[in-house]
Amino acid sequence: MIGLGTLINSGLVIAGSILGMLFGHLLNQRVRETMTGACGLSTLFIGAGGTLSKMLTLSGDGKFGTGGTMTIILSMVLGGMIGEFINIEHRTEQLAAWLKVRSHSEKDTRFIDGFVTSSLTICIGAMAIIGPMNDALYHDYSLLITKGILDFIIVMALASSLGKGVLFSVLPLALWQGLMTLIAALIGPFLSTPALDAISMVGNILIFCVGLNLLFNKHIRVANYLPSLVFAVIFSGISL
Repeated sequence: MIGLGTLINSGLVIAGSILGMLFGHLLNQRVRETMTGACGLSTLFIGAGGTLSKMLTLSGDGKFGTGGTMTIILSMVLGGMIGEFINIEHRTEQLAAWLKVRSHSEKDTRFIDGFVTSSLTICIGAMAIIGPMNDALYHDYSLLITKGILDFIIVMALASSLGKGVLFSVLPLALWQGLMTLIAALIGPFLSTPALDAISMVGNILIFCVGLNLLFNKHIRVANYLPSLVFAVIFSGISL
């Protein structure tokens, strides 16, 4: 069944969010901060590891080299420019504000932060793209199940400190990965291995940025870099 991986992933996000909201009050502020920090650190290393795995090469004489540098620079710069023009981050916050009203959470001062932070953390990255592709093309749900377990832990920690808004991040997750599954079913067979590697490389940089936001309380507008993934595919066919 195409899409089963996303359904499992979404279910784990809902379960993790509910557990975090139910039992988060049992944890003091220090423990919640430590859990958020752990999520930030984990996200940083997941992003860094995923990017480096595509950049590093090993030559015949045992020396490491790097590739894809210009693809990263051009994709991030051009994608960021278009993202800022569209202002995806602001539109994400507008969606969060609408959901806040619709869910009668007007008094929840953490709702928008919870929704935006959680949405960016679980929706951005190679696993949220390659996973649905494997689902659609090979009926292989293993990557999305692995992602779902990671998301379960992350949203549980986030919901314990940021509350109800985290739960609603399952909506963009289901829509995004559902869309990726549909697109993969249509055009996946035509994407080359270099294109998939470029998506993974740039996508994991965005994951790294989410980790920076979590760990250091930065405000990198990660959503505005999403068009970089499109440019990564474009530049993957050029030797850069």
